[in-house]
Amino acid sequence: MKKVVLLFSAVCMLAFTSCKEDATSKVDDTKVAAAAERDQAASKFPVIEFNKTDHDFGEIINGTPVETVFTYKNTGEAPLVITDVKSSCGCTIPKDWSREPLAPGEEGKFTVKFNGKGNNKISKAITVTANTEKGREVVKISAFIKPDPNAPAKTAAPLSPAIK
Repeated sequence: MKKVVLLFSAVCMLAFTSCKEDATSKVDDTKVAAAAERDQAASKFPVIEFNKTDHDFGEIINGTPVETVFTYKNTGEAPLVITDVKSSCGCTIPKDWSREPLAPGEEGKFTVKFNGKGNNKISKAITVTANTEKGREVVKISAFIKPDPNAPAKTAAPLSPAIK
């Protein structure tokens, strides 16, 4: 057993001392500087700030289409790129956002159109996908939908013969 331990120790010593070349001599200083600059630039993200994150249309009549504009500004240190704007349902349509990079300090906008259909209080979320640190930002619209007073009154369905 002593021979095995002694042999194993000798092999380990040989393996550790056989690499005579120092690893630091292989490092290229220009590549280190380029990597540090790249890492510093990668930590700078655009920041999107909205003029409002929630818009309330108030009371609207059922079926009345409404729209609002959300304005945003890039307050970060890198160009902002919005890749997608989606709503939580098909009754709300975001449109007209720029797909071009927005430099720091510049502003942009997009329109959200809601078809106005529904009952009572509604709330819809619009998700903005961008190259920010979080990756997604959410704005919301809401409204209270009142029944249309000019709509024909719904009549009750006639009772089936079995129920009479």
